[in-house]
Amino acid sequence: MIDKEIVKQLVNEKIASTDYFLVDVTVSTTNRIAVEIDTQHGVDIDFCAELSRYIESNLDRNVEDYELEVGSSGLTAPFKVMEQYHKNVGQEVEVLTKDGKKLAGILTQIEPDKFTITVEKMVKPEGAKRKVLQKEEITLHYDSVKYTKHIIKFK
Repeated sequence: MIDKEIVKQLVNEKIASTDYFLVDVTVSTTNRIAVEIDTQHGVDIDFCAELSRYIESNLDRNVEDYELEVGSSGLTAPFKVMEQYHKNVGQEVEVLTKDGKKLAGILTQIEPDKFTITVEKMVKPEGAKRKVLQKEEITLHYDSVKYTKHIIKFK
């Protein structure tokens, strides 16, 4: 089986002088290699092809055959690395906490151990006849979250 760490090393060598970052590398038992990359400005298909050729030129199919796929992490895929949080500051995200609470709001702040989202709620103030829109900041620790992902809305 092809070593996942070797593939990670090859990817990191190739993207070192670019604004791309590695999201994930998976290697199945059948040597199907999937490399996910991302950048602040979107993934270019030409760069994916270039990265694929670089990886292929450094792995020997005669020693071990494999299937290789290089692509972006996906628009609605859960975040896997801190860079994805940074990329989506100011964007609407969905968060599912480990206790089953689903939240949607604007990702406003990133810290090494936690992040903050601003959610909007309709709240009826005491003595009022109608509900009013109220913003609330919610801070969550990464280890209390099952997933965070970008929400795409078409208007």
